[in-house]
Amino acid sequence: MAVASRVKPLDLFTPEEWARVSARSSWRGIAMVAHAWGVIVLAAALFVAFPNPLTYLLAVMLIGARQLGLAILMHEAAHGGLHPNLKVNDGLGEWLCAAPTGASLKSYRPYHLTHHKYAQQAEDPDLILSAPFPTTRASLWRKVIRDLTGQTFFKQRFGPLLGRLKMRSRSQPAGTVFGTEAVRQAPFLLWNLGLLVALSAVGLWWAWFALWIVP
Repeated sequence: MAVASRVKPLDLFTPEEWARVSARSSWRGIAMVAHAWGVIVLAAALFVAFPNPLTYLLAVMLIGARQLGLAILMHEAAHGGLHPNLKVNDGLGEWLCAAPTGASLKSYRPYHLTHHKYAQQAEDPDLILSAPFPTTRASLWRKVIRDLTGQTFFKQRFGPLLGRLKMRSRSQPAGTVFGTEAVRQAPFLLWNLGLLVALSAVGLWWAWFALWIVP
């Protein structure tokens, strides 16, 4: 049971103040999603037009930063903050922010809202992330290295599948486990397959790995 009492917003704000604070823009979220994708396309085009180590490093940093930006915008969509129309909000959040980066708005929203409801209390599902901190310098560097070498990506994308395979019962064959995980990862797989096909069609098949997966 949560130990912290919940506070109603209108206990702290007047109705007019709360209406202003909680207002959703009908264009700003769309513009931010478009900006993220615009930077990704321009950074990739820069390396394709001027291929050298410097432009590649710049492209990887810019694309990687905007991939993180898409994940942050998915977080906003989980709160309904990308657009006042929930269908537009969820469409943007799921297919243009979450799916390309391997996330799922549908799965993330209930998990994340539970975190906000019980922040830093026993019921908070994110305690596992904050509990190790503060940590040692050596531990922090290990985390940085895992991120930079792709180990974190592999763990997040394929860890659940490997875990299910290890824990499956005799009544649940491997095909069922793979099938279930494939359904969960379908938007991510479809997005990346589409991206690979589109790039291959213009002779840039290598860019899927070099300019999307690596970042």
